[in-house]
Amino acid sequence: MKKVIIYFNIVFCLVSMSVKGQDFHLSLYDAGPLFLNPAMTGVIDAKFRVHAQYRNQWNSVAYKPYNTALISVDMPKGKWGFGIQMIEMRAGIGNYNVFQGMFSVSYAVPLDKRKFHNLSFGLQGGITQKSVEYKLYTWDSQYTNQNGGSFDQSLSTNESFKRQSQILPQLNAGLLYFYAKQQSRINPFVGISAFNLTHPKETFFDQTNHLPIRIYAHAGLRVNLNELLFIIPKVLIMKQGNAYEQTYALDAGYFFKGEKFFLLAGYTFRAKDASIAYAGFRKDHYIIKFGYDFNTSSLKTASKTRGAFEISLTYMPGKNKLKEIRNCPRL
Repeated sequence: MKKVIIYFNIVFCLVSMSVKGQDFHLSLYDAGPLFLNPAMTGVIDAKFRVHAQYRNQWNSVAYKPYNTALISVDMPKGKWGFGIQMIEMRAGIGNYNVFQGMFSVSYAVPLDKRKFHNLSFGLQGGITQKSVEYKLYTWDSQYTNQNGGSFDQSLSTNESFKRQSQILPQLNAGLLYFYAKQQSRINPFVGISAFNLTHPKETFFDQTNHLPIRIYAHAGLRVNLNELLFIIPKVLIMKQGNAYEQTYALDAGYFFKGEKFFLLAGYTFRAKDASIAYAGFRKDHYIIKFGYDFNTSSLKTASKTRGAFEISLTYMPGKNKLKEIRNCPRL
């Protein structure tokens, strides 16, 4: 798409996607495990998991900010895990919209007789539908010097859009290792996932433009300081084309004995972009988290450090007969 020089929020959306990353992202990234790594499908000690997440970004500087909504359902079946995920992402005055419908499957293999060391493989496939209402944009060719200078939308845009909607195939894969001994003081986990494996052609102009593979590498460890308190230092590194992102975080949880209640909190630093604070709780089968991004990039003067608001809700009903408890690489 050629450069748009009117409506600051459109310029900003295009620039931020090219500099910070080609895809939308989540700050509470492991709250939605199927979004992070297909190998995490069904890696739970529950009958099933229902997860919903919403993010609103750049409301302080954009007329129509980034909005991301996600819902997923997954469940274990023996060594297998099965799941489905739907995401809708929208940004800008041209209503640039991305919708994804994905199916996930995973297979977990214990690496020792006690099933403490585990390796999970995941595959995810589906479609991505992208659309844009380009007629809502204003272009540089529509600028006129008449009447002291103005934009005349009746003038030709000199743009050659071939379509305003397209459907792309989506194929993702992931690998996850986690240590599941409940009584252990330290439970490490590490994973890697790859998205856009088919390099789908993405263009509204019939140009040769293929979406690059996006790589996530994530790792961390749950440290049980005592029976009531634990911390989880973790790291996430993303690479897609020329975009590179580093995220470092520290989560903490405190269990109120006898109440089946966890108090959750955490801090995340995304290099050259944002500082993220979150708080939440787990009560019985429910997990709720609230997060906020404080902008630390070069845009912070305009945004006044205001970045994004995010909320996640997870429901995981327990199993009827739980034979063993595993520490998953998330809470």
